[in-house]
Amino acid sequence: MPATTPALTLPAPAKLNRMLHIVGRRQDGYHELQTLFQLIDLCDYLTFTPRNDSAVTLSNALSGVAHDDNLIVRAAHLLQQTSGTHQGVSVAIEKHLPMGGGLGGGSSNAATTLVGLNHLWQLGLSNATLAELGLTLGADVPVFVHGHSAWAEGVGEKLTSVMLDTPWFVVIHPGVSVSTPAIFQDPELTRDSLPITMARALQGGAPEWRNDCEAIVKKRYPPIAEALDWLTQHAPSRLTGTGACLFAAFDSQQAAQAVAHMAGQHWHSWVARGLNTSPLQDALGR
Repeated sequence: MPATTPALTLPAPAKLNRMLHIVGRRQDGYHELQTLFQLIDLCDYLTFTPRNDSAVTLSNALSGVAHDDNLIVRAAHLLQQTSGTHQGVSVAIEKHLPMGGGLGGGSSNAATTLVGLNHLWQLGLSNATLAELGLTLGADVPVFVHGHSAWAEGVGEKLTSVMLDTPWFVVIHPGVSVSTPAIFQDPELTRDSLPITMARALQGGAPEWRNDCEAIVKKRYPPIAEALDWLTQHAPSRLTGTGACLFAAFDSQQAAQAVAHMAGQHWHSWVARGLNTSPLQDALGR
């Protein structure tokens, strides 16, 4: 690839689990889920700069994560190995999504790397192939590759695109990091929710729109329980994924900003708009 090929900057959006039910546990230890993924306009930004060699470098790696263990680097290496390309890339990340927050930041970074480098390196791989590769990196990667709000089953990889309402969300991070494996291994975790249909899930509201991880997370992490109880005073609120982030929906940006301002006195908070199509797809004109 010529060194004159321009750098490419792309978003890696967050997701919310509008609901998350655990309907079983497989023999391999993974859990069978039913969830509604909704993308939001809170994003990390990745800049991909072509190299004249086959190296993959991440210029500002995350604290506590070894360079080669970062999902961005792993995704790039996986794409090289799968396609046989000898092209390389230098990646820089502008990080906004918290680690261990349940917003899918690492998975979204991996998906943006797969989609972005497929475009930059002109590999011509389909989204289905990229999603299959992404699944080996994490269960949430495929939804970001496909770039649309989705009903998900299995471990989160069986996706059906859906259209959800697009309210303004207040998202709060209570300042703790949640261990997803610890939550899924907790003996008190609900693992036997009755499966529901996608049509019923899309009707929204209680009791369908709940998160089966929430009770365990609140018990293990009192700061999350405190923040969730506070936000619930202003609107129905839920945990996303296994946390630590929680969210509530509002009809207007003004209402969301007012609550986020109050929340900001205690916790890191954001206002984000719900989306049905990923800004990554928009950026690439897909």
